[in-house]
Amino acid sequence: MPETEPWDYTLYIPNDPRAVTICRRTLRVILTLHGLIGLVDTAELLATELVSNAVRHTKGPAALRVRRTPHGVVWIGAWDTDPAPPPPPKPLEQAAGLEGGRGLGLVVACADYWGWQPSARFGDHGK
Repeated sequence: MPETEPWDYTLYIPNDPRAVTICRRTLRVILTLHGLIGLVDTAELLATELVSNAVRHTKGPAALRVRRTPHGVVWIGAWDTDPAPPPPPKPLEQAAGLEGGRGLGLVVACADYWGWQPSARFGDHGK
């Protein structure tokens, strides 16, 4: 696989539902300006699910991180202050008729990898 120029962006957000839209639009700009417009729709869906969970289910600030590795892989992650793991994603076929609970299932269905890990990356413990 050819080497590409890596980059890394992190957007820190308050615990505010409006931050989800700000993250989605910022991600669109980042990917578009880096010539990755073909990834935008799926990346926005995944980032929206991750960031909205961080805002909805925690009380502290959060962050969206998007980066491209030297091998061209685009990685999207969300951080929040709660160190507890998220509940396991439900398979989409089990969550189809539910009002909520489909988000991480969508992430699993659309991403090459999904997982979580404890993190103190931004100064506070979280994931």
